[in-house]
Amino acid sequence: MARSSLFLLMSSLLFLPVAAPAQVAGSTVVGVSATEVRQVALGWSAKKQILGTAVFNDKNERIGTVDDIIVAPDKAVSYAIVGAGGFLGVARHDVAIPVWQLKLDKGKLVLPGGTKAALEATPRFEYATPAH
Repeated sequence: MARSSLFLLMSSLLFLPVAAPAQVAGSTVVGVSATEVRQVALGWSAKKQILGTAVFNDKNERIGTVDDIIVAPDKAVSYAIVGAGGFLGVARHDVAIPVWQLKLDKGKLVLPGGTKAALEATPRFEYATPAH
């Protein structure tokens, strides 16, 4: 078998499904399986694709910036906190936008139908102060 054919065969094996169980510490499942890792990799990265990213509407107008991602108590990523309005952080209005409303279109985060006025009319998001 030619060296290049062997290389192609070996490299193609890397993409075959692998049934690997998640790590187990005692009786608690820790981490995810190899299959789940591939699915996770297809999702959005908060650090690389979302936080600090401009949000546009479907008219390509910049309407805000994603400042935070909220993970709900049920462990679902539920909301993007979008800063709207203001200038240099003064009079800024943070709002919670359900993540399912955001679309990734040609590398841009888009909130279809969104406008600066609509975001500013949305109730202001404020972080809860934890009870001690």
